[in-house]
Amino acid sequence: MRADAKTRDEVIEFIVTRSESLLRSAWLLTGDRHKAEDLLQTVLAELWVRCGRGGGIDSVDAYVRRMLYTTYLTWWRRRWRFEVPTRDAPDRGHREDLADDVSRRTVVEHGLAKLSRRQRAVLVLRFFEDRSVEATAALLGCSPGAVKTHTSRALAVLREDDSLRDLNRRGGGQ
Repeated sequence: MRADAKTRDEVIEFIVTRSESLLRSAWLLTGDRHKAEDLLQTVLAELWVRCGRGGGIDSVDAYVRRMLYTTYLTWWRRRWRFEVPTRDAPDRGHREDLADDVSRRTVVEHGLAKLSRRQRAVLVLRFFEDRSVEATAALLGCSPGAVKTHTSRALAVLREDDSLRDLNRRGGGQ
């Protein structure tokens, strides 16, 4: 798929069909729904601009995923200048009890928060997106050996986390 041969309608179709999966990846990277939305929006805006310029992209999916990870990895250098939380939360309406889901998500968030940005990106690519070592290295612009090292160190950190171990024993580590 080449972006310079695509119309804006085809780009919109890509965004509509892939946004949910991309948002899940962004959430796993950032650990925060709002930051994940900002990250994905930033990347999709860049895609829109790039397609408007007629820049050639061999694979739109690969381009967007690479932008997602590289943007995430470079955000630490930038000072946060986006939304600021308000004092009063909006009314969310009535929903069923989500305590177990929230508890599981919190345990996973805390476990992932112990990892470096690079380790987190490698784990998301390797295990959530089921990419090979070589594909992960290509996306992150590093060597396959670096991917293996980051994977090994990240998994060692996660194995030491008692909360994750308990979650896994209870059958919630899906």
